[in-house]
Amino acid sequence: MATFKDFRNNIKPNWCPGCGDFSVQAAIQRAAANVGLEPEGLAVVSGIGCSGRISGYINSYGFHGIHGRALPIAQGLKMANKDLTVIASGGDGDGFAIGMGHTIHAIRRNVNVTYVIMDNQIYGLTKGQTSPRSAAGFVTKSTPGGAIEPEIAPMEMALTAGATFVAQSFSSDIKELTALIEAGIQHNGFSIINVFSPCVTYNKINTYDWFKENLTKLSDLEGYDPSNRAQAMSTLMEKQGLVTGLIYQNKEQPSYQDLVPGYSETPLNRHELALDEATFDELVKEFM
Repeated sequence: MATFKDFRNNIKPNWCPGCGDFSVQAAIQRAAANVGLEPEGLAVVSGIGCSGRISGYINSYGFHGIHGRALPIAQGLKMANKDLTVIASGGDGDGFAIGMGHTIHAIRRNVNVTYVIMDNQIYGLTKGQTSPRSAAGFVTKSTPGGAIEPEIAPMEMALTAGATFVAQSFSSDIKELTALIEAGIQHNGFSIINVFSPCVTYNKINTYDWFKENLTKLSDLEGYDPSNRAQAMSTLMEKQGLVTGLIYQNKEQPSYQDLVPGYSETPLNRHELALDEATFDELVKEFM
């Protein structure tokens, strides 16, 4: 049986020292081992940005996609090979700016993929501009007078779009983060996990200390029920989204694959798809 060390490779991450993404990488590796995966049973798909490099830092199948397009690639992989565990990853810009349309439709489609967002509330790779997750008044190179737009509320958005698994964590709490990724992998449907992953170089507001002072663990709230969607939404609004833990899970909703008529029990990548010459010629005649 594989251990988390089997999901390591010899490529050294070039993230800034102290970046929260190191913990996200470690949590994915530990979660994969804990649920019994082997490296060849996992595919990690990423987009562009600091977080996009993660697909090359894990010993598994990896695909470094283009900006905002990790989710279409991940869904295609899962539809073609249902036996493969697929994790999509990206930053808040990747998922909530250029890729927001894909995020919304992946949520409502409910393909059995786990999506891990490294949310640092800034554009780190391009040297510190405002992102969709930067708060109003946030001063950066692109908003020297302070951002005039409010930040996106991703977990409220996910609930509104009909997500069946919604969770949030903090990169310094690797035990909780690992457990949430495990639960996301085991969930039958689309799992969205937002991770507060501080940018130590460009974001001097949303620091590790800031999060430790402002985050609330849902497990500490008496009577919180993650199967209660209305309670999940009201709690997010009350706490301004600054919560960690399993926010909501619907175990009853079938996944996209469960609903596709005639979807084969045998993964599509194992089907014999070659055409004989006569069949090919007949198909070509339809267009001649």
